[in-house]
Amino acid sequence: MTIRSALYVDGFNLYHAVKDLNEPFLKWCNLWRLGEIIIPSKSEKLVKVVFCSAYYPGDQAKRWRHDQLMNALHIAGVECVLGHYIHEEWVCRECSSPWQKPTEKASDLNLGLSLITDAWNDVFDRAYLLTADSDQTATARFLHESFPKKSLITVAPPGRNFSANIERFAAGRIALSREHLERSVFPATVLGTNMPHGRRPREYDPPAGWIHPDHRKPVETKPAPTK
Repeated sequence: MTIRSALYVDGFNLYHAVKDLNEPFLKWCNLWRLGEIIIPSKSEKLVKVVFCSAYYPGDQAKRWRHDQLMNALHIAGVECVLGHYIHEEWVCRECSSPWQKPTEKASDLNLGLSLITDAWNDVFDRAYLLTADSDQTATARFLHESFPKKSLITVAPPGRNFSANIERFAAGRIALSREHLERSVFPATVLGTNMPHGRRPREYDPPAGWIHPDHRKPVETKPAPTK
């Protein structure tokens, strides 16, 4: 029997991990393709991908880039769930002046609720949880205790450590690499039917001469000389 698998992505956790790689073109990532790459293709079928994020307030250029990625993800079949930001009052340690700090809210909650709701509705047999944030420990524990016939795989963003607390309730783990992301890069334009297209921001253009792994010629190996 084929196992039904679903991928749940902590958008901010993944974004900051990719940002640290200093290769912006990897942000233009097809999360559905990423899910298909990391699951065992012979025994599992990807049935759902959920991406949880939020729009950063006030920055129109960043908002446009986020919109283009969301458009591309929708076309690829990814469910995008948005949280929101609030402005919290902070005080500068050096000059004691008050300032308003944008603080993201609800993405963690949306991620956990999406996974548990889908478990309740029997959407998947195995959930892949892409985050290094230990705040999702409660999600992992609840799935483990309430749905013993379902399993969880913890997925660490590139360059991040696994959450030891989540791992306690997981049946396995996967460490994402740069290569996983590179294989998942969208084309420059993602065309949709009856929905907005996704157009790659120029900030996400790949380096000159880069070729998508799907289109690279296999490396020819010369046979070893016979003696």
